[in-house]
Amino acid sequence: MKIKVFACVILMAVLLISACTINRPVCATSNPLGTKVGTYTQTGFLGFPPTMNKDAAILKAAENGGITKISTVDFRTTWMIFTIKYETIVTGQ
Repeated sequence: MKIKVFACVILMAVLLISACTINRPVCATSNPLGTKVGTYTQTGFLGFPPTMNKDAAILKAAENGGITKISTVDFRTTWMIFTIKYETIVTGQ
């Protein structure tokens, strides 16, 4: 009986600290690949998406990285037990 309880506690601990991340390419342009990288992150809690932002995520990520010519845009989603993190990653010059 003690072994089953211990195994359940260990399983719950592993589930609480685990996360799943998915990276997706969104867009690529004919601009040369630059060295600058800009990101914009939003976080949702308890399965609810983050509130709608007034700035477009790609535009805000480009501004955060000081990018004027966008080369690629990627989107990363990370699920954890209580939060979901949405990250837009822009590269360019």
